Amino acid sequence: MLIRSRIWTAASSEMRPVEGLIKAFCRRRFINPRPGRRSFSYKVATQQWAMSTAMPDFQPEQQFDLLVLGNPLLDLQAEVSQEYLKKYGLNSNDAILADTKHMSIYEELLKLNETHVLAGGAAQNTARGAQYMLPENSVVYFGCVGEDQFADKLRVENKKAGVESRYMVQPEVATGKCAALITGKNRSLVTDLGAANHYKVDHLRQPENWQYVAGANVFYVEGFHLTVCPDAMHALGHYAADEDKTYCMNLSAPFLAEEYKEAMDANSKYWDVLMGNETEALAYAKSHDLDTEDLEQIAKHIALLPKMNTSRQRTVVFTQGTEATLVAVADIVRKTVDLKWYPIHKIPPDEVRDSNGAGDAFAAGFIAGLVQDKDIDTAIDMGQWLAKLSLQELGPSYPSPKKTYR
Repeated sequence: MLIRSRIWTAASSEMRPVEGLIKAFCRRRFINPRPGRRSFSYKVATQQWAMSTAMPDFQPEQQFDLLVLGNPLLDLQAEVSQEYLKKYGLNSNDAILADTKHMSIYEELLKLNETHVLAGGAAQNTARGAQYMLPENSVVYFGCVGEDQFADKLRVENKKAGVESRYMVQPEVATGKCAALITGKNRSLVTDLGAANHYKVDHLRQPENWQYVAGANVFYVEGFHLTVCPDAMHALGHYAADEDKTYCMNLSAPFLAEEYKEAMDANSKYWDVLMGNETEALAYAKSHDLDTEDLEQIAKHIALLPKMNTSRQRTVVFTQGTEATLVAVADIVRKTVDLKWYPIHKIPPDEVRDSNGAGDAFAAGFIAGLVQDKDIDTAIDMGQWLAKLSLQELGPSYPSPKKTYR
């Protein structure tokens, strides 16, 4: 696929192809230039900078069907003693943001041979899981990291998983990381978000990065990124709608629907697929005054929200842990919604090793199904199959040697 030049402006964070160069400037939007036109210019007034250059059409070095955007964290998982927790004033079953006194934990865990190192963060977990089920060179991941050994580790782990890393580097801020300190069945999570909070849409817009956007057919973004760079989410969503590609978002956490409601609502018109669990769905309903706790009614409401690309149906997926999964598929034009419940893949309790990341694994399998143009029934089954495998692993990881979906 040849990358088409576009004009970039700062009237908004959105992109829109329109006919003709003059119209583009008048409307302060992006355009697809006339065939054969080789030059483009773009301005980003919100960043107080402008540039012009000439860039010929070019073939990306590698195209990836799935592009994932999120907040990258290096996951460090290790079994520790109660004494170690007491040393840092930590509880055995808790989750906190790291304070200054906790920063040495990450260095200490890296020195332990038994520490399990993963490329983490919700969307990055999903990226690894989707690549686990897809052919080689199917997934590219975007996010922000520092310039340190933790970023190097992330790149190594993604490479092992077959995921292409396209990180924005923020030298002044350390790479985000999460220490999972395990004592028996309990885990204490200590998270330093670091550079993950500093992603900028300008990185995505760079021609050497935008080629990956143009080459992808499915986009998946974690809701957590609403706290970081909603402009990047809107850019992907608008492009997907313009090009009739699939844009997916995960609600990710209950607080996002409440504290980042405006940013979430601004992104909703791009949702071809919206995923979440029952707690996140209820939080959405509460923050939007739906006056119901009925998951079917909440799913219907979201499924019929205004949508930019009405040629695609909108699919809403709500998981419920060990309970059935709800799927709502809406025809926006006809304003109809079909509902269906899917039983989960059962697993004996004594085979569950760790539930951390099971939701990310489900999303990975489901998204992998969409990438392969599977029907909804199969995509849901793929998600539940991968979630079951992840439950039997330590942390958000997948079995080795690799297993194949039947």
